Amino acid sequence: MLLMIAFRKVYKYYFYYVVLELNMENEVVVTRKGQTTIPVKLRRKYNIEKGTRLEVVDTAEGILLKPAKSIFDLAGAGAKYATPEEMKKLLDELREEDA
Repeated sequence: MLLMIAFRKVYKYYFYYVVLELNMENEVVVTRKGQTTIPVKLRRKYNIEKGTRLEVVDTAEGILLKPAKSIFDLAGAGAKYATPEEMKKLLDELREEDA
Protein backbone atom coordinates (compact mmCIF):
# COMPACT_ATOMS: atom_id res chain seq x y z
CA MET A 1 0.00 0.00 0.00
CA LEU A 2 2.80 2.38 0.92
CA LEU A 3 4.51 1.59 -2.36
CA MET A 4 1.31 2.42 -4.27
CA ILE A 5 1.04 5.84 -2.56
CA ALA A 6 4.68 6.59 -3.32
CA PHE A 7 4.16 5.54 -6.94
CA ARG A 8 1.16 7.87 -7.29
CA LYS A 9 3.16 10.81 -5.93
CA VAL A 10 6.03 10.11 -8.31
CA TYR A 11 3.66 9.65 -11.26
CA LYS A 12 1.77 12.85 -10.38
CA TYR A 13 5.04 14.80 -10.16
CA TYR A 14 6.25 13.30 -13.43
CA PHE A 15 2.95 14.09 -15.17
CA TYR A 16 2.99 17.73 -14.05
CA TYR A 17 6.66 18.04 -14.98
CA VAL A 18 6.12 16.63 -18.47
CA VAL A 19 2.90 18.50 -19.21
CA LEU A 20 3.59 21.83 -17.53
CA GLU A 21 7.35 22.21 -17.51
CA LEU A 22 8.07 20.74 -20.91
CA ASN A 23 4.81 22.14 -22.34
CA MET A 24 4.05 18.90 -24.12
CA GLU A 25 0.34 19.69 -24.21
CA ASN A 26 1.08 21.35 -27.56
CA GLU A 27 3.20 18.49 -28.89
CA VAL A 28 1.77 16.77 -31.96
CA VAL A 29 2.69 13.69 -33.98
CA VAL A 30 3.18 13.71 -37.75
CA THR A 31 1.63 10.77 -39.62
CA ARG A 32 3.37 8.95 -42.46
CA LYS A 33 1.35 11.13 -44.86
CA GLY A 34 2.78 14.27 -43.25
CA GLN A 35 -0.48 15.14 -41.50
CA THR A 36 -0.87 16.36 -37.94
CA THR A 37 -3.65 17.55 -35.65
CA ILE A 38 -3.66 21.05 -34.18
CA PRO A 39 -4.69 20.86 -30.50
CA VAL A 40 -8.33 21.87 -29.93
CA LYS A 41 -7.30 24.62 -27.49
CA LEU A 42 -5.29 26.34 -30.22
CA ARG A 43 -7.94 25.71 -32.91
CA ARG A 44 -10.52 27.44 -30.74
CA LYS A 45 -8.17 30.29 -29.84
CA TYR A 46 -7.34 31.04 -33.49
CA ASN A 47 -10.78 30.13 -34.89
CA ILE A 48 -9.44 27.32 -37.08
CA GLU A 49 -12.30 25.20 -38.35
CA LYS A 50 -12.71 22.45 -40.92
CA GLY A 51 -11.72 23.85 -44.31
CA THR A 52 -9.63 26.74 -42.93
CA ARG A 53 -6.66 27.35 -45.20
CA LEU A 54 -3.31 27.90 -43.52
CA GLU A 55 -0.10 29.25 -44.99
CA VAL A 56 3.03 27.25 -44.10
CA VAL A 57 6.06 29.47 -43.54
CA ASP A 58 9.65 28.27 -43.08
CA THR A 59 11.29 30.37 -40.34
CA ALA A 60 14.63 30.24 -38.58
CA GLU A 61 12.92 28.72 -35.52
CA GLY A 62 10.87 26.14 -37.42
CA ILE A 63 7.55 25.87 -39.22
CA LEU A 64 4.90 28.56 -38.75
CA LEU A 65 1.24 27.98 -39.64
CA LYS A 66 -0.79 31.13 -40.16
CA PRO A 67 -4.17 31.87 -41.73
CA ALA A 68 -3.91 32.28 -45.49
CA LYS A 69 -5.13 35.55 -47.00
CA SER A 70 -8.36 35.24 -48.90
CA ILE A 71 -9.75 37.55 -51.55
CA PHE A 72 -12.08 38.97 -48.90
CA ASP A 73 -9.09 39.98 -46.76
CA LEU A 74 -7.74 41.98 -49.69
CA ALA A 75 -10.98 43.89 -50.31
CA GLY A 76 -10.30 47.60 -49.94
CA ALA A 77 -6.52 47.14 -49.83
CA GLY A 78 -6.03 49.77 -52.55
CA ALA A 79 -8.30 52.37 -50.92
CA LYS A 80 -5.37 54.50 -49.80
CA TYR A 81 -4.06 54.74 -53.40
CA ALA A 82 -7.18 55.71 -55.34
CA THR A 83 -10.94 56.12 -55.14
CA PRO A 84 -13.20 53.49 -56.73
CA GLU A 85 -13.94 55.87 -59.62
CA GLU A 86 -10.22 56.41 -60.30
CA MET A 87 -9.63 52.64 -60.18
CA LYS A 88 -12.47 52.02 -62.67
CA LYS A 89 -11.07 54.67 -64.99
CA LEU A 90 -7.59 53.13 -64.80
CA LEU A 91 -8.99 49.64 -65.48
CA ASP A 92 -10.96 50.95 -68.48
CA GLU A 93 -7.76 52.53 -69.87
CA LEU A 94 -5.85 49.27 -69.40
CA ARG A 95 -8.62 47.31 -71.15
CA GLU A 96 -8.55 49.71 -74.10
CA GLU A 97 -4.79 49.23 -74.41
CA ASP A 98 -5.24 45.44 -74.51
CA ALA A 99 -7.96 45.60 -77.16
